[in-house]
Amino acid sequence: MTNEQILSEIREANLTYLMLAQSLIRQDKAEAQFRLGMSEEAANMIAALSPAQVLKIASGTMLLCRFRVDDDIVWSLLTNHSTNKVDNDSTTKLHASILMAGKFAETM
Repeated sequence: MTNEQILSEIREANLTYLMLAQSLIRQDKAEAQFRLGMSEEAANMIAALSPAQVLKIASGTMLLCRFRVDDDIVWSLLTNHSTNKVDNDSTTKLHASILMAGKFAETM
């Protein structure tokens, strides 16, 4: 993949992320804040962006979204690759969601 292709993919990801974020925020702001891991102030700013502003922000070369999972335990639960593998996929995903919700609450 060339550098220009990578930058194009970043711009596309940014646009998709901002459009998804706006849609989620406008539908249910509290749930969007939880799902996107953002503050109320950030949610308000994103919700208020005009289409032209969304396009301008998305056209940058810095990726706007990031992985919130920086914990080995959560990654192990999400991928179900731990040595103590649990067969119930729903339980492991629920456990990962609970851990991530706790991290979200800590940042607020």
